[in-house]
Amino acid sequence: MQKIEAVIQPGKLDAVKEALIEAGIEGITILEARGHGRQKGHTEFYRGREYSVDLLPKIKLETVVTDDLAEKAVNAIITAAQTGSIGDGKIFITRVDDAIRIRNEDRGDLAL
Repeated sequence: MQKIEAVIQPGKLDAVKEALIEAGIEGITILEARGHGRQKGHTEFYRGREYSVDLLPKIKLETVVTDDLAEKAVNAIITAAQTGSIGDGKIFITRVDDAIRIRNEDRGDLAL
């Protein structure tokens, strides 16, 4: 099993969700996040004063998939979230040793 974490632009959430559903990914967790990478934020003016916005709003998606669906899920996220601009986001993939469904104690791939 693989855990896929993706940090994307908020405006791309619906497209990424639809792409994951089409790829056969059933369960995802979505979190609101703030952060920056290479884009390092920007400056804005409010009431005549300049201030720096260095933590930009992002969306973090998490899903755990079987090994055979991992590449399909990654490709779905990339296709739906990519604009070609700085700030498109990142995808992190980690190995998951086990998963347990609390309701009936299914383990491994059955728990997904």
